[in-house]
Amino acid sequence: MSYQLELRHFKYFMAVAEELHYRKAAEKLFISQPGLSRQIKQMEEILEVKLFIRSKKKVSLTEAGQYLKEEVQFILNHLEITKKQLKLIDEGNSGELRIGFLGSAMQQVIPKLLLGLRDAFPSIKTSLEELSNQAQVNAIMKDKLDMGFVRLARVPKELELKPVFEDTFSVVVPEDYPIDQLSFKGMQDLQHEHFILFSQDYSPLYFDTVMSICEDAGFTPKVSHKSVHAQTIFTLVENKLGIAIIPTSLQYGFNMNVKFIALNKIKQRAVLSLIWKKDNRNPVLKNGVDLILKG
Repeated sequence: MSYQLELRHFKYFMAVAEELHYRKAAEKLFISQPGLSRQIKQMEEILEVKLFIRSKKKVSLTEAGQYLKEEVQFILNHLEITKKQLKLIDEGNSGELRIGFLGSAMQQVIPKLLLGLRDAFPSIKTSLEELSNQAQVNAIMKDKLDMGFVRLARVPKELELKPVFEDTFSVVVPEDYPIDQLSFKGMQDLQHEHFILFSQDYSPLYFDTVMSICEDAGFTPKVSHKSVHAQTIFTLVENKLGIAIIPTSLQYGFNMNVKFIALNKIKQRAVLSLIWKKDNRNPVLKNGVDLILKG
């Protein structure tokens, strides 16, 4: 008897690939474990490759299975996107633009984009998700996002990277800190302080840039805390647990007992870049990219 691959095969395969446990996968799918095993075996026969290594103690993916998992994630996600786009088109809307961003992009870049889309393309829907640099890259590679705003020097070759906003840096200190903008002579004034930084995993380029700002002043900063949220960093500074260096635009929108000292004389800049996948087939992506790059 000859069989053909069907969508259900891929869904069954993904359940096992994610759970690496046949019973749990079967429960997730609301089918029997023997039935699921038969479907996976049938899939392996059709493809003529072994997808799982199954022993009494564990289930693991073969190299071919790992490759298929990544491809099926893309296929199923693209099908879901297509369903959403069809619904939007049927309702008279042009489509949806899914945008990832770092918190600092919300100060100027994101509002400008959203207002531009509203005025020029009112039928385009938008969705926003605040994510780290790497999480945005991963989501765009898997077609879960259409564009992202990141602080990265390089991205995978499948993506485009275009700088869209250059910002200065500022030091954040408690409101009653003895140094202010007028008395500040340079970073060497702060070499004995503890620093609170955005996590290196969250933004490696930012972290390396801040380290270079301090090293140019002749010292390596003592890092006491790390965070992925500006609110948390400002709260720590407010409570005198350290000082911080941030992109200047991040100071707006917060009402806290801290003050900012602009680092106008340093060479380093906080560069925010737009990224998107070169072969993204979302028809409204070009509208968003053009608005940003021509902005």
